[in-house]
Amino acid sequence: MVVKSALETLGHSLLAVDLGEVELAMPVTDDEKKAIAEQLKAFGFEIINDKKSRTIDKIKTLIITLVHNQNIPLKTNLSDYLSQELHQDYSILSNLFSEVTATTIEQFYIHQKIEKVKELLLYDEISLSEIADSLNYSNVAHLSNQFKKVTGFSPTHFKNLKVVKRKQIEDL
Repeated sequence: MVVKSALETLGHSLLAVDLGEVELAMPVTDDEKKAIAEQLKAFGFEIINDKKSRTIDKIKTLIITLVHNQNIPLKTNLSDYLSQELHQDYSILSNLFSEVTATTIEQFYIHQKIEKVKELLLYDEISLSEIADSLNYSNVAHLSNQFKKVTGFSPTHFKNLKVVKRKQIEDL
């Protein structure tokens, strides 16, 4: 809504606004791009111009959506899912992601899942077994081991702390 409002304020007609993407009705000049960039920067957004950055952003967006929206069950493995969605070979995506972000796609995916686990533990509405099931862990032990490896705490210990802050998505 912020991006849409900012662009409309500058007099641009929008065809579509999706997470991480905007489609304008008319092409923009370099001066208009600068004005858009300045307007968006005031709200904490930036324009991603190069193809590598756009691909990385799409990978992150797909993973975040996959993990944080429980309505999207993963019916295949992550590599196949990303390859299908982005129409690129997974090895190319993986190498690009690692090169640009200094972490692997799998590590990013695991960190997103652990952040979701933290959120669900703090809400204290469902059991650890239900959390493991909802995030497609094979069992509670696998979830607990991964959680401890990433956070240094067992899920139960973390739940009892209640003061540990979750990381923001953009900080992962």
